[in-house]
Amino acid sequence: MSAIDERADLLPTASARRTWAVLGDGVRRSGWGTPLSLVVVLAGSAVGLVAPWTLGTMVDDISGGAGLDAVLRAAGIIAAAALLGGLLTGAGAWLVTRAGERILARLRERVMDRVLHMPAAQVERVRIGDLLSRVGDDVAVVTTGIARNGPDVVIALAMVLSTAAGMTALDWRLGLAGLCALPVYVWAARWYLPLSGPYYARERIAMGERSHAMMGALRGRSAVRAYRREEEHEGRVSDRSLAAMDITLSVFRLLTRFGSRLNGAECVGLTAVLVAGFWLVRGELVTVGAVTAAALYFHRLFGPMMFLVMNFNEVQSAGASLARLAGVVDLPEAPEPERPREPQDASVRVKEVAHRYGPDTPPALDGVSLEIAPGERVALVGASGAGKSTLAAVITGLRVPDTGEVYLGGVPLADLGEHLLRGHVYLVSQETHVFAGTLLEDLRLARPGAGAAEAEAALERVDALGWVRALPEGLDTVVGEGGHPLTAEQAQHLALARMVLADPPVAVLDEATAEAGSAGARRLERASLAATEGRTTLVVAHRLTQAQAADRVVVMDRGRVVEQGPHADLVAAGGRYADLWRSWQGTA
Repeated sequence: MSAIDERADLLPTASARRTWAVLGDGVRRSGWGTPLSLVVVLAGSAVGLVAPWTLGTMVDDISGGAGLDAVLRAAGIIAAAALLGGLLTGAGAWLVTRAGERILARLRERVMDRVLHMPAAQVERVRIGDLLSRVGDDVAVVTTGIARNGPDVVIALAMVLSTAAGMTALDWRLGLAGLCALPVYVWAARWYLPLSGPYYARERIAMGERSHAMMGALRGRSAVRAYRREEEHEGRVSDRSLAAMDITLSVFRLLTRFGSRLNGAECVGLTAVLVAGFWLVRGELVTVGAVTAAALYFHRLFGPMMFLVMNFNEVQSAGASLARLAGVVDLPEAPEPERPREPQDASVRVKEVAHRYGPDTPPALDGVSLEIAPGERVALVGASGAGKSTLAAVITGLRVPDTGEVYLGGVPLADLGEHLLRGHVYLVSQETHVFAGTLLEDLRLARPGAGAAEAEAALERVDALGWVRALPEGLDTVVGEGGHPLTAEQAQHLALARMVLADPPVAVLDEATAEAGSAGARRLERASLAATEGRTTLVVAHRLTQAQAADRVVVMDRGRVVEQGPHADLVAAGGRYADLWRSWQGTA
């Protein structure tokens, strides 16, 4: 099993085995950089063994009557070894950082590739806070672990391995005495790891919950302020922040107790080396210098072992984040049929579609059937919660209905595949995004090869060329994050111009003029009419003037179609739509 089971609205987290596999794959793809860095680090650690060995030799020489020459010789060897060891350690740290950054860069690319190629229906289900924490917090945690602690962790591990080998080389019995600390280390680790691992996983999830609460408040800040719900949202963010903090404090308490157990391991190991050395020297099996070197070797372990312990929480946290990133890497791409079928025309047919957002929620769609002829413009109207946006999402493939089927040009959406569907159906919603870059680059998202003349033609069609030419650099004006700010109306103009460039047979407008003011909404309505001319169009109308301009109006209520027909006929019929129209006219 490659991933731990999660809630349906959360992305999966990879198992430990799969996380190691993803990391190993990154190491293999790094080429010669990773093995070279390990060789250099091991060489630097091996050179670090020279000083304790030289000091032990000096003790034996002085005990044998050697003079000042032995001390000076030892000092020279130690100085040379320190210089060489420093150079090798520095080079090794640089190589480890370089290799780690390359591995992480490829991992980030794989994560973003999977997120951007997730099936549209899955993107709609996933909680935005969880998604943002994966590509934001988790990437930052892993980056920090590799860039700041990665080289030191590798060097510390190399020092532990080389020092253990050096003790055994002096005398196998001294090495065996040093191993007496191993059972205590293992006991401490077996106590700590099962307790801490779930805490770190819960900490990452808690941070995702905090991000979700913050994003919800920020994205809906206008409504929050309008309804004076600031304290409620602040309390929600505070509660989830406190939950994350409580988990972090619990982990720190565990880490402190873990450190005390490791201090006991150091005491046991050093005592065993000194006691074993005493009996070996007494039996003339080893020299005093060898025991001195062995004790210094074991003491040399305190630094790297304590570093590993004190940074184990960050290593664990990075491991938990890496598992979450590996879970994203394993996400399937949008399934494509072996032989995708091309739609016969631009018609849309909805057959007995039903959908719920949860087992205990009322149906968002309840047996909806609808046919839209090629080139026809249909407006969906109804109260909030009637199912209009859900039906639009089902038609565009952003939602997979529980039952029923949607056909495009006589072909079920599943037989089209994600790629072909995106080329035939284009969605413009009220949540438009202005990407960072020039305005021309923003437009080219719809058609990468479009030239400036084609972009201007699209802008002119939606009556946006005037304000674009008035910008400081025209089409070359930098917009989006850190660039020239655009109004909500201008951002929506860009979205409509992108649709003109994409030139899809079917267009779906989900309250695409809702963010503009009254005057701006009227301009956007005219722009949307021009952009969708000749296309099969479904409009989720929040203004009944949009319904008035449609060929047919479909009235929804509680997930069902309750009326449909031309605007004039429905007004004359005196039904639900007529009531809505009279109410609209009275407040216009």
